[in-house]
Amino acid sequence: MSEQLIIPAIDKAEEAEKALESARLAHQRYLIKQQQEDIDRAILFYVDAIKYNPKLAEAYYRLASLMWEKGQISLESAIEQCKTAITLEPENVNAHIYTGYFYSLAEDYENAEKEFKFAITSHNINSARPRLFLSKLIQKRMQQKGKTFSGMMKFLYYFLTGSILFMSDYPALKMVYESMADNFSVFSYKTIGATLEKIRMFPTAFNTYAIGMERTQHGDIFYKKLGDLSLECNDVVSSLEYYRNALKTTPKNREVLIKLATIMQTYFPEEIDTIIDYYNQLLEFGIDNGKIYYELGHLYLRRNDKVNSISAFKLALNEDSENPYYNNSLAYSLVRAELYDDAIEYYQKAIKLNPDAAWTSIVCHALGALYGEVKGNFEAAEATFQAGLVLDPNNYDLLMSLGDLFMAVGNLDKAIRTYCDGITMNPDNFLAYAKAGLALWEKDYIEEALVSLHKAVDLNPDFDVAHNNLGVVYLDGIGDAEEAITHFLRAIEINPNYTLAYFNTGRAYQAMNEKTSSAEYYQMALDLNKITFEMDEDDILARLHGLFE
Repeated sequence: MSEQLIIPAIDKAEEAEKALESARLAHQRYLIKQQQEDIDRAILFYVDAIKYNPKLAEAYYRLASLMWEKGQISLESAIEQCKTAITLEPENVNAHIYTGYFYSLAEDYENAEKEFKFAITSHNINSARPRLFLSKLIQKRMQQKGKTFSGMMKFLYYFLTGSILFMSDYPALKMVYESMADNFSVFSYKTIGATLEKIRMFPTAFNTYAIGMERTQHGDIFYKKLGDLSLECNDVVSSLEYYRNALKTTPKNREVLIKLATIMQTYFPEEIDTIIDYYNQLLEFGIDNGKIYYELGHLYLRRNDKVNSISAFKLALNEDSENPYYNNSLAYSLVRAELYDDAIEYYQKAIKLNPDAAWTSIVCHALGALYGEVKGNFEAAEATFQAGLVLDPNNYDLLMSLGDLFMAVGNLDKAIRTYCDGITMNPDNFLAYAKAGLALWEKDYIEEALVSLHKAVDLNPDFDVAHNNLGVVYLDGIGDAEEAITHFLRAIEINPNYTLAYFNTGRAYQAMNEKTSSAEYYQMALDLNKITFEMDEDDILARLHGLFE
């Protein structure tokens, strides 16, 4: 019976030692390589060691240090765990050093000093670490409470004796040696790989980094190198995989996060949520947050998340209130949210800042459109468009919008002149010809309208609106219904959902007294209008019913 009780106890002790040794190795790797997987593994092994043997003092204070570093416990909890270790082994020097360290972080200088002095007196020859810790504690206390002569003497004494004794501190020297050997190995593989990259021997460089990864286990360095090289060779998918592995190894690697966010945004723009997550992680570093909020704002806009887009752009402005691009983007997001008065304010500020004449001209275009189309303030719209053209006289789109504004207020002469200026500015662009043709038609300049509209369809045979308008001029201006039908049908061919073109085809057939064909197109216009809402349904019905009265 006694043997059956002893055997499990021995098994547990062995398992505890195994877990503790595994924890030490993982802990040591973490201290050298600073990789996330090592600290996670070390924590799990220390916990296992305590489960198997709750009296292992070492496991308590080392576990406390790692859990505090990961933010899993508070300073108070870390101190309590170290006290548990001291209770289990009152003479354990390391337990007192760790306890003193945490007291120091908690600014409990008196208890911290007691712990370090106990470690020094208990292990006088190998007391380099507690002496150096105590010297740092004294320095920190003097920074807060003021320097004293006795304090300076104590600091120098413990610092100098700690530095001298460090040469006889075997555990510390061993760690330094292993760290130096690790650094040299990493340096060698990085240097060879970089040299091979420079001479364009990419496959060999790739193999060098892969071997370096395998032998040094420095995923933070070599996964990134493999990702960079894959990206250089246009293997985007592989580069993403390597960067993700690098991020798993070191989750707080800002450079890798930037790479991932940039690649995803460039090559996989549909993965909006993933990209947003990377940018949110970058915010934790507190570096270039204005730019990050700016990118987030645009991502939220693409997701049609108006509230978060406005919030992100406002946060960007909190970082840099005089940035014209941030002001412009906030204005645009406010327009999307139909907060027009607020949008005007930020558009005006962006224009006032005027970082670049051509860019500011585009902002003037947006603000002018807001004045004209939403606020109905045509004078403000014209003034803003004109200001934009002063900034950039070659802004073709802005010139077209100014012409459209003149059309909207019924000033056909100004509209025609503006569209003609557009033709002069860009004679190979169909849009100004098409718009000028419509304005000329409204002004009853029929021949001129035909010339302008024909030029538009010559430049762009697939412009459905120009074909429809050309058909209208032939039908209502020339009275040539047959030629008109040719253009109406071409408009329908280009755009099968063009309700007005079906209606106009019906009108043309009606003019030719072909009532069956006319009714057919009126009916198609009526059916399609239920989806497009392009016309007043009563107008279509009146035409359809009028055929048979």
